[in-house]
Amino acid sequence: MFDKKRVSRLRWACRRGMLELDVLFMPFVEDAFDQLDEQQQLVFERLLTCDDPDLYAWFMGHQSCDDEELAEMIKHILDRVKV
Repeated sequence: MFDKKRVSRLRWACRRGMLELDVLFMPFVEDAFDQLDEQQQLVFERLLTCDDPDLYAWFMGHQSCDDEELAEMIKHILDRVKV
C-alpha cells in the first residue's frame, strides 16, 4: 500500500513542467488516486517515470502507448477528464 511519504513523492512527480500534463496529473492524483486498487496505483506510479515527450504524445493522441497497462491507465485518466 502507499504510505503518506510515497503519495507525497507521487504528487511531486505529477508536477511535470508541461501545463498539458500538469492539468491531467495533478487533479487525478488529488481526486482519484486513492480510489485505484493497488495494482492500478503501481501502474500510475510507473507511468510517472516515463519521459514527458512520450507522455505528451500518448495523452494528446499523437502516438499510442505499446505498454498495455500504461495505455489502460492513460485511457482511465483521459476518460475521467472528459466527464
